[in-house]
Amino acid sequence: MEETERRGSAEHVADRALTLRERKKRETRQRISDEATMLFAARGFDRVTVAEVAKAAQVSTMTVFNHFPRKEDLFLDRIPEAVELFTAAVRNRPAGESASAALRALLLQLLDQRHPLAAVSDDFPYFWRIVLDSPALRARAREGVEEVEQALGDAMAETAPGGDGPGPRLAAALTVAAYRAVYVATARRLLAGERAADVADDHRSRLHEAFDALERALRVNR
Repeated sequence: MEETERRGSAEHVADRALTLRERKKRETRQRISDEATMLFAARGFDRVTVAEVAKAAQVSTMTVFNHFPRKEDLFLDRIPEAVELFTAAVRNRPAGESASAALRALLLQLLDQRHPLAAVSDDFPYFWRIVLDSPALRARAREGVEEVEQALGDAMAETAPGGDGPGPRLAAALTVAAYRAVYVATARRLLAGERAADVADDHRSRLHEAFDALERALRVNR
């Protein structure tokens, strides 16, 4: 309980620090993303143009691109958040805590919150079927994983006792691979028709198993 309170919610802390202008920008971004998602769900990602998204969100096409550099980012809009959450967990961890322990705690917290990045949601199949139907979205999803790994490697290198080198980069690659294995296993079950409530405990167990194995392999790289 104390650990959960200490870490808190990353989103809640960020929200409190937002200015009115930043809050409006976030609301506009969310509205654009929501309208895009509805259009993609109705017609398929590849059949919707950015101009149509802009019209539905009542903004200009330029405004859309100001918030989302690529069309694919309209739908896969959690990639920057994943980068921020993973790197913040590593950079802001308490003295003496390993990077793997901090990331394990973060992923368990996301699971408890039923955060979209945790994959455990009854809405998950709806989301990923749109991705699987679009080669462009599948490619962007792979790039997103690579972006998380690169940023995580940077954060681990910055905070590692020995500085940059193969150790932190390897740890980042193995961490991302470990979580991807858990994520994909859960995704397959949900796509096959199982309910989130029925897979959540198994997801938690596999997270612990994955990070136990990871820490044994890395001998808890601090």
